[in-house]
Parts: sequence; C-alpha cells; structure tokens
Amino acid sequence: MDGVQCVEQVDDALTHRVTKSGGVDQEFDAEITEQVPDERIAWVTVGGETEQSVGVEVTLRMDFDPDGLAQTMAAKFGFIDRKVTGDLKRFKKFIEESRTQTGAWRAET
Repeated sequence: MDGVQCVEQVDDALTHRVTKSGGVDQEFDAEITEQVPDERIAWVTVGGETEQSVGVEVTLRMDFDPDGLAQTMAAKFGFIDRKVTGDLKRFKKFIEESRTQTGAWRAET
C-alpha cells in the first residue's frame, strides 16, 4: 500500500503502523478485527492522535483461461498480468481521489 512505511506486529491482535501521506508522517496502533490468512485482514485504529479509521486489505485472485492464440501469447508474455495490475492501480487511484460517491446504484441484489 502506498504511504505505509512500516507495520510491526505487537501481539496477536495489535499492530503498530507508520505511514506517510501528503508529506505527513503518522504513527498509530491498529487492532485486527478479522483475519483470513492469505486473503484479507481488517483492522481499526485504537488510541493515539489520529482520527479513528478502519481498513481492509484484500488479495485478488483471478483465474484466466485464454481463448485462442492471441490470448495465450498475451498471457505467456505477461501482458494480461500487467493489464490487471494497471487496472488495479487505476482503480485504487480513482477510489483514493474520489471525495464523494459516484451516484452509482449501491443496493444489494
């Protein structure tokens, strides 16, 4: 994650984090609220001078079955991996820079 300088595991349910965002250094503790190894970890900040925040880090797993020679070659030479990585970076930037909701439909199906 951009801006994260250091994460130290204090105990089974607590981490100490050092971040730098917009030129501002911050240190805070975060309590782990959910953990699924190699998939996701959720946390909430505790104590300290920072405003309370929550976060979830996730891992993307995507299976791709190439269809035809062009997709097979693209996958073999890493074009698909670079495309997905680029799309995720652009999505991350979009989310981080959005200060308001997009107005898109958000109901559950």
